[in-house]
Amino acid sequence: MPVVRSSEGVVHEIHGARFVSYANPRTGSEELCAWRGEIPAGTKAPAHTVDREEVFHLLTGELLITLDGRTERVAAGDTVIINPGATLAVENPTDRTATSWVTTSVGLTAELADGTRLAPPWAN
Repeated sequence: MPVVRSSEGVVHEIHGARFVSYANPRTGSEELCAWRGEIPAGTKAPAHTVDREEVFHLLTGELLITLDGRTERVAAGDTVIINPGATLAVENPTDRTATSWVTTSVGLTAELADGTRLAPPWAN
């Protein structure tokens, strides 16, 4: 039985945010990946289009989530379902770090507006 302790999360940083990876093939998960996101105050991550479904649950704080051009204020306890092919942007306009828990299937890739493709290590 794979158990990943909180102290064993692998930290990745990109676009001003921090991703702490817990579940992926390297930790024993065959189909799903899961990570905690830490989005500092004032962060505005670039829009990106995902090729897999993501479930984004906000644990603490508030964020502005733009999904396919529609912006919603999301508060702690809210969950956003991001479908494959959707374009997502995340902004933290507050003065406190927001934390999230995200799950997706193994192999997620994202494409930035400039055509750059990312295969984030926390989702592969």
